[in-house]
Amino acid sequence: MSDLRRRLLPPIGVLQSFVIAARHESVSVAARETGLTQSAVSRQIAQLEEIVGQPLFRRSGRRIVLTDAGATYAAAVGPAIDAIRRATGEAMAKRREGEFTIATLPSFGMRWLAPRLPQLTSAHPEMVVNIAARIEQFELAASGFDAAIHYGRPDWQNAAHDLLFPEESVPVCAPAFLATHPIRQAGDLIGCPLLGQSQRQSAWTEWFALNGVTESVKLSGRYDHFMMLAQAAVSGGGVAMMPRFLIEQELTSGALVIPVDRPLQSRLAYYLVYPHDRLGYPLFRLLRDWIVGEATRMRPDAG
Repeated sequence: MSDLRRRLLPPIGVLQSFVIAARHESVSVAARETGLTQSAVSRQIAQLEEIVGQPLFRRSGRRIVLTDAGATYAAAVGPAIDAIRRATGEAMAKRREGEFTIATLPSFGMRWLAPRLPQLTSAHPEMVVNIAARIEQFELAASGFDAAIHYGRPDWQNAAHDLLFPEESVPVCAPAFLATHPIRQAGDLIGCPLLGQSQRQSAWTEWFALNGVTESVKLSGRYDHFMMLAQAAVSGGGVAMMPRFLIEQELTSGALVIPVDRPLQSRLAYYLVYPHDRLGYPLFRLLRDWIVGEATRMRPDAG
């Protein structure tokens, strides 16, 4: 390939970073979605600007704004990148029949999905189910994933949604902690070290309001992942607000106890999401029906 032809086809990673940065006019968002550092994305954009020979963004402090040339280029390149993603996703979807890959929130996959899957695959050895951890939403149809576990509202774009169950959270602590911190009602938790999950920072405030406690809430620690939060509570670090279904093992073993069993019912829920065409595959429909059936038994109205 000649140097000119090589320059006319910039690296796909560089183009992807540019398209995301252009869509959001944000280097930080592009870094988060690509898994790169902000400085790496900035270098990629600078590399692309060197290739095309003109600035694609104007810098204004921490903000970036597309130039006219950048907007024109993004409008042309963006659909091409999306087309490559779709084609790759379709090619991946044509792997051997009966093999599926589910993107899931890490704690959900570890504590709910993975322990149950052997029941399905042992009954249907022709089925292979792969699990990958993902936190952010992504373009599902073009990703190569057959389905994903979503927490929130049924708002994943271009996807079908099946309700699994709402999130029910309870305060938990180690038995030794409870022995030194007598807790008989919600108000007794004021002044105790309270631990929370980073994406559920209002959970304690909502739980106290549910129990008629109006004092302001100050957390002693926040954790990105529920399993780290659970371990902190098991180790005696304080009282954690945890989804009940994630700590069934600890509650059964006695490693954690519920000092005040008044659950907080979230307005959000867990959903199985998947491209609309997946139900056309009989084995995927079997997988979907099994996941939904397992989850239905956990709903408050299941009885």
